[in-house]
Amino acid sequence: METKKTYERPLIKPLNTGLMNKFGTRTDYATFPDIDGAPVADLLEKYGSPLFVYSENTIRKNFVDAKRTFETRYPKVQFAWSYKTCYLNAVCNIYHSEGSWGEVVSRFEYDKAIQNGVKPANIIFNGPHKSDDDLRMASKNGSLIHIDHFDELYKLHEIASELNIKPRVAIRVNMDVGIYPKWDRFGFNYENGQAWEAINKIIANGKLELVGLHTHIGTYIMVTSAYALAAKKMADLALSIKRQFNKTITYIDMGGGFASKNTLKGAYYPGTDTIPDISEYAEAITSTLLNAGFPHDELPYLYMETGRALIDNAGFMAGTVIANKRLSDGRSATIVDFGVNTLFTSFWYDHRVTHVEELGVHTEDTVLYGPLCMNIDVIRENIALPALRPGNHLVVHYVGAYNVTQSMQFISFRPAVVLIDTNGKPHLIRQQENLDIVQSHEVLPDYLNNK
Repeated sequence: METKKTYERPLIKPLNTGLMNKFGTRTDYATFPDIDGAPVADLLEKYGSPLFVYSENTIRKNFVDAKRTFETRYPKVQFAWSYKTCYLNAVCNIYHSEGSWGEVVSRFEYDKAIQNGVKPANIIFNGPHKSDDDLRMASKNGSLIHIDHFDELYKLHEIASELNIKPRVAIRVNMDVGIYPKWDRFGFNYENGQAWEAINKIIANGKLELVGLHTHIGTYIMVTSAYALAAKKMADLALSIKRQFNKTITYIDMGGGFASKNTLKGAYYPGTDTIPDISEYAEAITSTLLNAGFPHDELPYLYMETGRALIDNAGFMAGTVIANKRLSDGRSATIVDFGVNTLFTSFWYDHRVTHVEELGVHTEDTVLYGPLCMNIDVIRENIALPALRPGNHLVVHYVGAYNVTQSMQFISFRPAVVLIDTNGKPHLIRQQENLDIVQSHEVLPDYLNNK
């Protein structure tokens, strides 16, 4: 027998959408009291304010969705987690547990990947600056070294002779795909023949094992056709190597650069309406490679180094209102306890900001300032929010990419970082800074010690 449902009386809630703007009326003023079931107010009380919060559920879902999206379109796909996007060990290990390799751009990141259990052969070493010791170590370990410039190429030739080993290498290729500004400071140019010259030098010398080709056309790319053009040029290069040298390139690394759902400053429409779905990026890349003319038994592996699109929406910044004031031009302003020193991407994005507590229904356009003694410390230049009181809490959305790695100790300490696991339980994954941590590497000369 069906159980009778409990009666709930109807509730009419007043709705105030604020003034009209270019999108019509806004109704996005609902509270945001918890992250994956963990109450924001409780997190701030326990771990301090402000606080970075990551959602493990979202991280895993993003990765599984992206992996499935590419693998249903192409038979040979390997993701490598971009350490510079967020190099917290807890976050990196989630991606590694899902099968992701490690993509690094420094010895610092390389060592973190090793400590996180990534096999050296599954580390892609990118970047324009690799010391001689870095190149020796990566060569001995059998890691994939992506060569950025001719000086690095020549140095690797010397190291290969010195160690009597054959390092596994790829070259980074930059190209014109209609995206400006062009990212031509990294790698060898396709159009002027530099890339082919580097390939010739590697194969003629015979001391390096050329196994792949790599490109990274830029960041926050919103035009999927640019990836189709890049994939076409990379495929043409690989097929030319096969024709001229009878050498099969085992992988093509298409880098990253996919946009997240953030809204760029100055954009007319919000990012949620304009950013391509990851399936659109996948379709552009995989269809181009499949139609390029490779024999089916010689299809190269497709490596992806996607960072921002896999982590941005999994990160939040929770914080507290410090004060309200009225500016000289009459605008409303609110000061919060997190600034651009911890939310670097506030310079790029108009982040979505929501309130935690139930507030009034009337809203006002407000400038959202951080706590720093700098005029550029602006989280949002203009945002419609209900009337806020000191002690109220706010949550900034889509801050998972680059904010932790680019945050700095400036005027205030860097906040703690918490991970909400798949069961809704919070875990501290980085401690809040304190004076001892910040001063741990300082050395005070004896003659200046006045104690």
